Amino acid sequence: MQKLNILVAGSTGYIGVELIKLLVNHKKVKIKYLCGNSSVGKNISLYDKSLKNKKLPKIIKFNQKLLKDVDVVFTALPNGEAHKISNMLHKHNTLIDLSADFRLKKASTYFKYYKIKHSSIKNINKSIYALPEIKNKRIKKFKIIGCPGCYPTSALIPLIPLIKNKIISKKNIIIDSKSGYSGAGRGVHKMYKNKNLYESLSAYGIKSHRHNSEIQQELNSETGKKVEFTFTPHLSPMFRGILTTIYCSTEKKHSINSIMSTLKKFYKNETFVKILKKNSLISTNDVINTNNCLLSICESKQKNQFIILSAIDNLIKGGSGQAIQNMNILFNFRENMGLK
Repeated sequence: MQKLNILVAGSTGYIGVELIKLLVNHKKVKIKYLCGNSSVGKNISLYDKSLKNKKLPKIIKFNQKLLKDVDVVFTALPNGEAHKISNMLHKHNTLIDLSADFRLKKASTYFKYYKIKHSSIKNINKSIYALPEIKNKRIKKFKIIGCPGCYPTSALIPLIPLIKNKIISKKNIIIDSKSGYSGAGRGVHKMYKNKNLYESLSAYGIKSHRHNSEIQQELNSETGKKVEFTFTPHLSPMFRGILTTIYCSTEKKHSINSIMSTLKKFYKNETFVKILKKNSLISTNDVINTNNCLLSICESKQKNQFIILSAIDNLIKGGSGQAIQNMNILFNFRENMGLK
């Protein structure tokens, strides 16, 4: 098969740079265009020195004509921008979006959480919320791919199979997540200029964080149940990584072994989900620079209550790596191609 021609729009953000670093080592693709706004005319190596010796095009401004020459468009742009590009697509184009533009199935929900009017409503039903380990082959039917958010990825991977199989209660689930500050984008340094970003831990978005919407949507739709949860995100004084701690109760007489066996069976053919021995302590350091999701099931001092630890790299499994994983599924490549 001839190599896929790739366009990356939003190439200089944290996610965009990570995406390029992975794509340059993918045997089945060629990066044809890198697009940006304030970075036009610059080399991408200015944003990451490891790209200095790679043969990559200079950054140009995106325009519709470029779509004729590419197979896959990756968009790592501010929310609302992928809507515009989706309305320009040719039949041979596949759009893989890393923003929130195609994560939600209702335009009204998108407006509620993002305060942006959805400008590509006709394409909502042509898109899929593409969590690879859950959606699998369903992804192949779509040309517009909405990649999940980083926090939801860390929470949905352990929760969906356990609720679906009636192992844990669908009520009173607590999701406590801590993320490196790269998850807030390059602008985080200005936003937290006077808040001691590098030495403090901050809770934010209580009750109203945008990722509540997609966690709720996917838990309900994939399990067929109305799931009740509380989600609290935290910004941590580290650059990358997410550690999510989930507190849950088992249904009836299920034990920690029921949780373990259900997850192992559900993910037995999944390369990137790693289930450790029960009561294992994990850290973000265990997953940095990988596309892995590490899971550990721990006992609580309370009977029938358990703690699930989930660790991912927010820039890879929570972003660029998952996007490439979806591309691999779409084009029948090995799912781990370019992601070792």
